[in-house]
Amino acid sequence: MPDATSREPARDPQDLERLLVDRQWAGDVEGMLALFEPDAIVDSGGEELVRGREAIRALFEQGLATGQKFQRGEERPALINGDLALTSTRLPDGSVTTEVARRQRDGTWLWIIDRYSVAF
Repeated sequence: MPDATSREPARDPQDLERLLVDRQWAGDVEGMLALFEPDAIVDSGGEELVRGREAIRALFEQGLATGQKFQRGEERPALINGDLALTSTRLPDGSVTTEVARRQRDGTWLWIIDRYSVAF
């Protein structure tokens, strides 16, 4: 696995989804975590929100252990307002993911909120 210094950073909020799927398919949990701020929140559809990198790591490790693979979908253009961006993807099953990313001091982007699926 690449180390944190050799992984491609998200220079645009649109990069985050592609990088997450690529890293998940490669089994790179640390690379997946590198796309989230330390205090990020993930709504994976369970009863409780997943908060912080350690809990997110456990969620990703569990998904990999069960063979879960994220699917590529149709990314919508990110809505950017200053240092915040709303990203979303329509998945092949019709569900939609939504995320909030924040621009970091070095100009890269990390997710701070990730909701796996939004039902309408």
